[in-house]
Amino acid sequence: MEYRDYYKVLDVARTATPEEIKRAYRKMARKYHPDVSKEKNAEAGFKEVQEAYEVLKDAEKRASYDQLGSQYGRGQQFRPPPGWQQQGGFQAGGADAEAGFSDFFSSLFGDSGGGFARGARGPGRRPPPRGEDVRATLELTLEEAYGGVSREVRLRGADGAERTLRVTVPAGVTSGQVIRLSGQGAPGPAGPGSLLLEVALAPHRHFRLEARDVLLDLPLAPWEAALGATVATPTLAGSVELKIPAGARAGQKMRLRGRGLPGDPPGDQYVVLRIVTPPADTDEAKSYYEEMSKHFVFDARAEFN
Repeated sequence: MEYRDYYKVLDVARTATPEEIKRAYRKMARKYHPDVSKEKNAEAGFKEVQEAYEVLKDAEKRASYDQLGSQYGRGQQFRPPPGWQQQGGFQAGGADAEAGFSDFFSSLFGDSGGGFARGARGPGRRPPPRGEDVRATLELTLEEAYGGVSREVRLRGADGAERTLRVTVPAGVTSGQVIRLSGQGAPGPAGPGSLLLEVALAPHRHFRLEARDVLLDLPLAPWEAALGATVATPTLAGSVELKIPAGARAGQKMRLRGRGLPGDPPGDQYVVLRIVTPPADTDEAKSYYEEMSKHFVFDARAEFN
């Protein structure tokens, strides 16, 4: 088998300090992590980086690797001398191979017939990996997010088989929030991963969200804004009677405390006043507007003067 240069894998000098090795590992792990990497063969690169760090982070393993590895040039076939594992003191058992470590690692630190039993944990040992997390989108209405809901989610596995899960969504979830269901992901040696459901809230015809606050545009007739009125106003929990003060202005916001999405603290609902004028689509309506223009001394663009 070919000798593996773990220093080159992590892109560090052979004199690198433990802190430099740790920083290099974090950088390379981010680069090759299968969930985010766009590199070709990211999964293989990620395993190689993990294997290199497993050796170089451990002072005893690193010293033995340096001692033994210095005898081999790049590309040469690697064979540890007889009795090396007993001398080096590394008998990691068979689980490292199960965790994805290479034959080179197993030859250097692997099972020599003694040491830890297969599947046991010990110094330098990693547990076998869990299955990969599975991601999916869960679309909800704003009303469902407000009150909470129980929904069925249909999933298709890598083998094409379908399964259905019932998911209880708590009240107050927001768009982008992730609901984790442990044990519902892809299978793995140490058990399945998690199912990660990202919440997406469907647009609403009346309401819109800002964090946990709910906004609603409330249309008013000109006389309701001018004289004041009590107006039935929609909220996610049902209609409420909102008192509009006399002289209300277009764009003015009125706050309904605690009427937004539930939480700690809950959001509020903001009612944005919008004045709607009646159409002048009949002679009678036109005459009313003409009378208004004669009776009111009013400049709608006074702020420009």
